[in-house]
Amino acid sequence: MSDQPSHAPYDALLLLSFGGPEGPDDVVPFLENVTRGRGIPRERLKEVGQHYFLFGGVSPINDQNRALLRALREDFAARGVDLPVYWGNRNWTPYLTDTLRRIVADGHRRVLTLTTSAYASYSGCRQYRENLADALATLEAEGLPLPRVDKLRHYFNHPGFVTPMAEATLAALGRLPEEARAGAHLAFTTHSIPTAAADTSGPAGGHGDGGAYVAEHLDVARLVAEAVREKTGVEDRPWRLVYQSRSGAPHIPWLEPDICDHLEAVRDEGAPAVVMVPIGFVSDHMEVKYDLDTEAAAKAAELGLPVARAATVGADPRFAAAVRELVLERAATERGERPERCALGSLGPSHDLCPVGCCPARAPRPAAAGVDSPYA
Repeated sequence: MSDQPSHAPYDALLLLSFGGPEGPDDVVPFLENVTRGRGIPRERLKEVGQHYFLFGGVSPINDQNRALLRALREDFAARGVDLPVYWGNRNWTPYLTDTLRRIVADGHRRVLTLTTSAYASYSGCRQYRENLADALATLEAEGLPLPRVDKLRHYFNHPGFVTPMAEATLAALGRLPEEARAGAHLAFTTHSIPTAAADTSGPAGGHGDGGAYVAEHLDVARLVAEAVREKTGVEDRPWRLVYQSRSGAPHIPWLEPDICDHLEAVRDEGAPAVVMVPIGFVSDHMEVKYDLDTEAAAKAAELGLPVARAATVGADPRFAAAVRELVLERAATERGERPERCALGSLGPSHDLCPVGCCPARAPRPAAAGVDSPYA
């Protein structure tokens, strides 16, 4: 019997996230980091900046990542998984490169990465892999030892993600006026992205309208809608996948309908109420707090349409347990074993290694944690 730990060959877990400002003075530098090289219109930057100032210049995402770190460490410790958990961001402190330097200084050489994005897309997967490659290139230029960095598979259809979302949807239904609950519509929301990026999301050759990005969200929406049907007994509750947080130039097609347009449409159709279910987001960060809780809620009030918003999974213990299961699954696979790969819905478990051409960028760049990684 092997005396290897259950997480071997990995010796560290990296929580990799987007980052956010933690005070008014951080907002402009943070937005400069986010938009560097992307050509986002200045008018949109000013608008987004005002969103942060409405909340004191503080994004909730960093505190939410701290809560998730605690949940992961507590879950690992309770189950005897002696794997240190680090945290790095794409756009704000603690920066990814600084965190990788710390990981190396602490003696770790085999790192598994959890990103706070559950789905396939350029911005939600490939770009994080590019960030990892950039950080590793910096370490290489500094003459530091290079760890091998892998990435957990997409977890959108893991029960530890889907079940909390279904229960949060039921809880939101319960906050609606009693007379509106049975007829309430479900609006499953996620970040809008350019249709060209959506259509090419996922492995090359498997693209259709919306690609893997839309297919994966639709699979989760069906799972949640079915769980709500089973619990409430309402057989024909309408639901739709809708989008939010568009930030691109007006002439570029993005995924639609926008949540606010959708609220107006269903009000005109006679919907008595709507539950907004942010299945595209791991935590209640700024795009949930502003775009749904502020902007969409104001639109619903203007329409006289009762709405409630379901919570995201955040630091739910079931999500932390799901991460542990995914870590041990990947570790077992790396040891040559054939572990059970848990997934709900029709799409099955995602790939461990992103294949060549997966979620391509407009301009090819090196990306770690994939078949084409220069740091394998």
